[in-house]
Amino acid sequence: MTPPRRPSSRSVASAAGGTDAPRLDPLDPQGLVDMGSDLLGPRDHRELERFVAADLTDRDLEGSSFAECVFESPRLGGARLRGTRVVESVVSDSFAPELSSARATWRDVRVERPRWGSAELFDASWQSVRVVGGKIDYLDLRGARLTDVVLEGCVVGELDLQGAVALRVALVDCRVGTLDVTGASLAHTDLRTTDLDRVDGLDGLRGATIDQLQLASMAGVLAAHLGLVVD
Repeated sequence: MTPPRRPSSRSVASAAGGTDAPRLDPLDPQGLVDMGSDLLGPRDHRELERFVAADLTDRDLEGSSFAECVFESPRLGGARLRGTRVVESVVSDSFAPELSSARATWRDVRVERPRWGSAELFDASWQSVRVVGGKIDYLDLRGARLTDVVLEGCVVGELDLQGAVALRVALVDCRVGTLDVTGASLAHTDLRTTDLDRVDGLDGLRGATIDQLQLASMAGVLAAHLGLVVD
């Protein structure tokens, strides 16, 4: 389904119509030390550091933690980021044909203009996370716990939320090819300014907020889902 384009509205993430907005604090890490990335490894712990153009291709960083750090233009293809913990940090202009970061914990994180192919982030925990701009072919958040999350101005080929638990999540001015919410639990999840070409697992939309244009565009699939005969 492809609803007509609607005017951009940055205010949709605010509370309206009984839908609570994500609660996000500004992020501006200060007092950072510029560091090289050559020595980064598994179960490493870094605080108050800036990494510029870090090439982490195929690097093993499993179990590492980063607090109040900034990554500018990192290359993450093939990096093993399973179980990493990222807190009060900013990642801008990252590139990864394949991003492997299952079971990671992100809290108070801003991701700007990501260019990701297949992003495996299943079973992750995201709290107070904003993703701004960029293009992601496949965003795998199956089984993730998402609290106070905003995706803004993103193009996502497939957003997989199967079995995810979402509270105060907003998709703002995004375009999503396929949204899969099979078995998801959504509360205060705002989809109103996002173009959704297709939705799988319609029962999982319970708890989401959509607008009239989206409802009209989904009429056919909703009727088929409910077994309605429209004559």
